[in-house]
Amino acid sequence: MAIIRLTKEFRFEMAHALWDYDGLCKNIHGHSYILAVTVSGEPNKDKNSPKYGMVMDFGQLKKIVKEEIVDRLDHTFVVSSRSPHDKFRGIPQMLDRFEVVDYQPTCENFLIDFAERIKKRLPDGIRLYSLKLNETANSYAEWFADDNE
Repeated sequence: MAIIRLTKEFRFEMAHALWDYDGLCKNIHGHSYILAVTVSGEPNKDKNSPKYGMVMDFGQLKKIVKEEIVDRLDHTFVVSSRSPHDKFRGIPQMLDRFEVVDYQPTCENFLIDFAERIKKRLPDGIRLYSLKLNETANSYAEWFADDNE
């Protein structure tokens, strides 16, 4: 049995603010995020399958991550439900893409959310191995399945 890991990167722009934070990130600001999604599994051994030799079609992984994360968050302002978020809802045009989450929208908490969303959509036999989310060019957080079992 050969277990192989596949990784696909995704890029999106997103703004957030950290409610009740004691530093500059309490202010609305944005990042150019890079999300690396790694799955693992055994390559398809069915010589009659169009997916022969693949752990997972990269296109299928792309579809899952785009639907669950990128399309939802790209060019969106994300804020915690603990904030006075209702005040933002009445602002037209600049806040058309606005999402309230039940957690502080940190890089770490995004990864926990992303992992749950992606895991639910993966085909049988495919395991989410890791996620890496770059918030800046030199700052990132990582999630590993082995740490969370």
